[in-house]
Amino acid sequence: MRVFSLSVILSLASVCSLPTTAAEAPLAFKDPSPRRYELTARASLIDPRVKAHPEIEFLLEKDGKPQDTENASVDTRVAPQGKLVIWLMGNSPALFERVNSYGLHAIRVHYANGWFGKFGKEPPPADDKFLGKIRLEAATGEDFSDQVVIPKPDGMMERAYQFVKWLAKENPQGKWDMFLSADGKGLKWDRVIIAGASHGATTAARFALHQKVDRVVMFCGPRDQYETWQGLPSATPKNRFFGFSHVLDGGWTGGHYCRSWELLGLQQFGAIVNVDQGAAPFGNSRRLITSADVKKDAKKAHSSVTPGGAAVKDASGKYLHEAVWKYLFTQPVDSVGQPVDSDPKCLKDLRKTAAK
Repeated sequence: MRVFSLSVILSLASVCSLPTTAAEAPLAFKDPSPRRYELTARASLIDPRVKAHPEIEFLLEKDGKPQDTENASVDTRVAPQGKLVIWLMGNSPALFERVNSYGLHAIRVHYANGWFGKFGKEPPPADDKFLGKIRLEAATGEDFSDQVVIPKPDGMMERAYQFVKWLAKENPQGKWDMFLSADGKGLKWDRVIIAGASHGATTAARFALHQKVDRVVMFCGPRDQYETWQGLPSATPKNRFFGFSHVLDGGWTGGHYCRSWELLGLQQFGAIVNVDQGAAPFGNSRRLITSADVKKDAKKAHSSVTPGGAAVKDASGKYLHEAVWKYLFTQPVDSVGQPVDSDPKCLKDLRKTAAK
């Protein structure tokens, strides 16, 4: 067993606690065999406090198969940006490959998202923040909703922290410890890019209003079209929210996304930009759309904006939206477009429409 003197330990602690300065050496990996790492682990094996919640379809196993597998990846051949993407949807290898190529770490945690089938039905309840409260409890493990009981170990925040702590031990080459707080009791959320698609994009947005993060990336979302939580005060500055949708997506044609984007105040940072009609940086807008050919398939349109099998390719087989994806995750947040007025055709109260 190695023994360190108290003076050495104190000296190391002092160095580790020094504040970051502009003169600090840039982040760098020290991997003797640089490569891209992909890691998986079960949440229930990382943290014995983890439990299943079958009443909201939040399971550890189903039909004898694990349901709580979590995924992570990092590429030590690429200079690290010191940012951690937390993805709030199913495992997405194509997305993770891209964000790793940008110098970003990425994880997907197992958290409560199966509840939507039970509570996300129409007509909407009278409480115009009903779903938002469930989302926030699922994300934080704190008591925000009287409809669910999700304790801290089963909230996204704690699951992410426990996973990163595990990664720091299992994959020291990846320098995952840069995302742990100075006291080691949580994550450095100001280094987190919270991202998701559809249901996950909606929870990402709700969480970022509550907890300050580095950036929010919202593919085909946010929804919760009958709710008003999108207009709540935000812990995360609004210029850090980025959205991307297809114009044939039912969430777009139904006016769900335009209202969420405007309630979030994203019109302050530029007009809606069709990425097929221009090049990056897309007027530095936070509201991007595409009309790429999806054979008039609304379901494919919904998934087409995210890297993966449904994403649109050109005649040579290359993805059309590579520049868009890189923009969403890496565009400097202080570069913003010119503010525009709200669109009078974008209805904010869709409850009246649903009631007809």
